[in-house]
Amino acid sequence: MRPSSSFQNRSPLGRILFWLALAAVLFFFLFPLFWMLVTSFKERSEVTLLPPTFVPFAQFQPTLINYVAVFTRVSELGTANIGEANLALSQFPRALFNSVLIGGTTTVVAVILGTLAAYAFSRFRIKGEGDLLFFILSTRMLPPVVVLIPIFLMFIELQLRNTFHGITLLYITAGLPFVVWMMKGFFDEIPKEYEEAAMVDGYSRLEAVWKIVLPEAIPAMLATAVFVLITAWNEFVFVQRLNPQEFSTVPPFLYAIIGYGRTEWGRMAATSVVFLLPIVIFTFLVRNHLLRGVTFGAVRR
Repeated sequence: MRPSSSFQNRSPLGRILFWLALAAVLFFFLFPLFWMLVTSFKERSEVTLLPPTFVPFAQFQPTLINYVAVFTRVSELGTANIGEANLALSQFPRALFNSVLIGGTTTVVAVILGTLAAYAFSRFRIKGEGDLLFFILSTRMLPPVVVLIPIFLMFIELQLRNTFHGITLLYITAGLPFVVWMMKGFFDEIPKEYEEAAMVDGYSRLEAVWKIVLPEAIPAMLATAVFVLITAWNEFVFVQRLNPQEFSTVPPFLYAIIGYGRTEWGRMAATSVVFLLPIVIFTFLVRNHLLRGVTFGAVRR
């Protein structure tokens, strides 16, 4: 990647100010992550030290007790003696599995259904299309707390509380409007002539969509999937009230760590680091498609 001509034409002072501003922005966004990572390797007595310590091995001796406490019943509040009874698995592995299962299912189903709906809105004349699109978007205008009570009553009536399919269906419903609007804007950028040329050559519409349109839409689908997954991954209110026992995810588990006594900040930081890893890995794997997907315009007329 080469610097743009406008950047090269700047004065030395302008370049220095640019890099200083960039460094300040990076520090602002990355320091909380760095502090969370460092805290996860500290003992409880070192977390609350003033002035705080930042450099492992130089200012404090790192420990893995917090990560052991994440996956087992060993607590940092206890002594250093780790008994066999305390090495039993905690509730976190199950909560993490539920997060992966619910978030993954929600993302796949929402992206598939939303992509099909977006293609229909983009390619066909639908009566009342503007009203339908506004209605789809309006479902995201209300905060979760406002609709929590009617959804709670509906879950009780339909016996969906504490079920996998109940909370997953709710997350799919919440993610679909975003997918439809994102994908429709992308499909509008793909010329219809590509499909028409394919159908002239003998392809059916489904074959043209599968072989011509979808390969161009993959970047947008992956970019949309990242946002849908992050939303389902971090959701707290619905799963806390609708799935407090079975199929509970990690956000309520993190809240439970606070407890009613002394907060285990090290264990909470370690849990947050492990909880963050799947999202970071997935985003890293699709990084080459993210910029192209979120900026649209992959194909120009």
